[in-house]
Amino acid sequence: MADDENRSARYRTGMATRRKVLGAKWVDAAQAKKTAFDEPFQDMITESAWGSVWSRPDITPRERSMITLALLAALGHWDELVLHTRATANTGASPEDIREAMLHVAIYAGVPAANHAFKIVKQTLDEMAANKA
Repeated sequence: MADDENRSARYRTGMATRRKVLGAKWVDAAQAKKTAFDEPFQDMITESAWGSVWSRPDITPRERSMITLALLAALGHWDELVLHTRATANTGASPEDIREAMLHVAIYAGVPAANHAFKIVKQTLDEMAANKA
C-alpha cells in the first residue's frame, strides 16, 4: 500500500476531503482495514467520489451532503446512510435539512424507502446527540 505522498494529486485531494467530511478517526480506521484485495477499490473511491465529486467547488458540502443522503435513502444503502448522517456533523447539514431530503425521497423514490430512512436517521441522530452529551 503506497504512502499518500506518492499518490496522485486527485487522490491527495480526495483523501483530504474524505477526512474533512467523514472525520480523520473514521478514515484512519477504514485505511487500517484496507487489504491488498480492496486497495484498488479504496483508491478508486478516494479519487472519484472524494477527489472528483465531493471536492468540486460549485455546491457546498452541506448541499452535497443532502443530495448524498437522499440518494442513499432512495437506493436503500442503509449502512452508507448511517455513515453520511454522521458526516453531517462536519458538512453543516442540519436535522431539518436531512428531514427535507427524506421528504423528497418519499415523493420521488417512495414512502417505504423514506419510512425506513427516517427510522435510521432518527436513530443515528439520537446516537450522535447522546455521544455529544
